[in-house]
Amino acid sequence: MGSLSSISRRGLLMVFLVVLMVMNWEIIVRKVDAVTAAECKEERRLLVNACKDVVGGNPASAYCCQRIRVTHIIECVCPVITPKLAALIDVNRAVRIIQGCGRQVPRHFKCGSITTP
Repeated sequence: MGSLSSISRRGLLMVFLVVLMVMNWEIIVRKVDAVTAAECKEERRLLVNACKDVVGGNPASAYCCQRIRVTHIIECVCPVITPKLAALIDVNRAVRIIQGCGRQVPRHFKCGSITTP
């Protein structure tokens, strides 16, 4: 039983080390992929300009979809969704547009003052 316990400890240690490595890798990736406030402001400006026709009820253009796919939504858009702005957004329509552009939207995802269905 002593060797089984030793094997179990080694296995647990290996899992722990792998988890630490993955966590460190994610931190490094996030730092490399970090977006500055100025970059976020520019991404929001580009997104709004590319997708302004969607507000009028038109379908998303190819350029609008491209902006939806490349914009850092979580980092740049979600922080500016205030309760006042959220009241103006049809969440179901927004989700359909985002998904129609090929981007996934998790169920019950919290983005600023909005929670997706």
